[in-house]
Formats: sequence, structure tokens, C-alpha cells
Amino acid sequence: MELRALRYFVEVVRQQSFTVAAEQMFVTQPTISKMVKSLEDEVGSPLLLRDGRQMVLTDVGRIVYQRGQDVLAAHAQLQAELNDLDTLGRGELTIGIPPMGGALFTPAIAAFRQRYPKIELKLFEQGSRAIEAALIDGELELGGVLLPVDPDSIDVLPMSRQLLWLVARTGSRWDGLNEVPLGQLANEPFVFYGESLALNDVVLNACRAAGFAPAIVGRSGHWDFMAALVLAGVGIALLPAPYCRRLDPAQFTCRPVVEPEIPWEMAIGWRRNGYLSHAARAWLDVARETIPTHVSDDFIIGPGIGFNGITAPNAAKTAAGE
Repeated sequence: MELRALRYFVEVVRQQSFTVAAEQMFVTQPTISKMVKSLEDEVGSPLLLRDGRQMVLTDVGRIVYQRGQDVLAAHAQLQAELNDLDTLGRGELTIGIPPMGGALFTPAIAAFRQRYPKIELKLFEQGSRAIEAALIDGELELGGVLLPVDPDSIDVLPMSRQLLWLVARTGSRWDGLNEVPLGQLANEPFVFYGESLALNDVVLNACRAAGFAPAIVGRSGHWDFMAALVLAGVGIALLPAPYCRRLDPAQFTCRPVVEPEIPWEMAIGWRRNGYLSHAARAWLDVARETIPTHVSDDFIIGPGIGFNGITAPNAAKTAAGE
């Protein structure tokens, strides 16, 4: 059984879409379809059935999916252990980087590169939920996650706790306020997070707690594009405070959201009781040295500037996401 076909099939089930799975795996949709078909031919039975827009696993498909995740996790661990044979003399390490939290990782990435130049760092740039699933499945050793996570499955190193703020165009009715109760936004059009991002659920749940369902007029996983849509008059947005501080106050009104406050809590996560390679353990050590475990409201993400004065090229050019 070819690992690549198994990996494609598992991704299709996770994404509930051949097209999205192809995008995530950086291949064409026909390639995904062909590999899944070859897997079905090999096992001699259909693995997926379509029920409207939903994909339903057959009994055989359920077994292949469950055991396939075990096989992929075992393969990832085998590769990590083999890379460990030369300790930190060479090798590679893949780290999950959520779009919105990417700038938090910049100081550690820069410091790790200086300390271990022969270790190739690869970035798995996905939303927090996809990173969390990859950690649990053993496909990733380390990754940025949005808290809370399941403590029975994932251990974490906290990185930052910030609040979401309202972002509107200057001249809005919130200009004279110091903070904005979330319920006041009930009738506003929202520029929202992508459905695959954990922040999507965080904000949705907060709106429901405030007694309304947001009217969503657009979605993105990139904070700067969300701000551009706000400036164009498409709607309002809720962004973490550090990104709001980068916006031009002559063009944007940014105010803390309260009743309830909406926290954005980022952490580095790894599978509980899972294997961590020498490179992964070294990266965690570097992260503990370079990333403050409690980032205050004063931290600023600016061009070339990391935290605690650490310079990191292109630190500011990071997309938004949980």
C-alpha cells in the first residue's frame, strides 16, 4: 500500500473535499482522485460514498482511515528517529505555523537558525485546528495552537494572551468609546475568519453568548486583507490587539471588545507522551529563551522586529490566523 495514496485519502476524509485536499497537499484534484481510486482498487472495495455534499466512509473506508492515521504517524516517528541518528549535525524539523500567530514564532526561528544552521526548518502553514490534528496524528512534532486544547492529547508552552478588538473605519459611531460591548455589533456586517480557522469558532461562540448570530459578508485568514476590506467599507472585523496597533489611526477606529472579552491565546503544542526528536527538543529550548511566556499588551509586531528587541527579517509580513 503506497503511503502517498494513504496520505491523500486521509486528507480527503479530513477536509471532506477532494478539491480542498488537493490544495492542502499542493497537488491537482485529478491526482488526488486517481490515488484514492488506486487505493480502492488495491483493497477491493469502495472507501467513500457521496451523500449530497457529505462524504460518508464505508465500513472498509472507516478501517482504512483509522489504521491509515496510525501508519502515517508511525512513519513520521520513524523518520524523526532516523534523523536523530546524527543528533543535531543535520536533518530537518517541520513546525506548524498558524497564519495569525506566525509573528510570534519569528524570534525562535531566527535564533534556532543561528544556533543550528544545518537543521532545515520547514513550515507547515495551516490553521490551528489542522495543526492540532496533525500533532495528535503524529504528523507534526511541534506547532502553534489556539488555546484551549485537549490536555489529555497535547502539552503546551504558552506564548501570548491578547484580546480581540473591533476594527472599523474612522468616523464610525464607536470613535468616542473606550471599549465596545459585543452586543452593540449585532446588526453590523462582519468580515470574518475562514471556516477552517479556530478563531472562526471562538468569535462565533462569543457572538452567540452575546445573543446574536453575526452577519458574515466576507472571510479571510489574513489580518491585513481583513483590514483592507474594512477600510473599503465591506464591514467590521475583530482582530487581535497587536495587529490593530499596526493600523493607521487616521483611517481605522480600533476598540477593545467587552461583554464578553474574546481572548486570543497562542501556545506551542506537541503530542502528549509523544516522541520528540533532538531537533524538536532543541527548538523548544530556544523558544523558551526567546519567546516570552506572557506577552503584555505592549508587544508590537513591526518590520524586522521580533520580541524583546530580537531582529528577525520579514517578521511583520505574516498572515493572520489563529
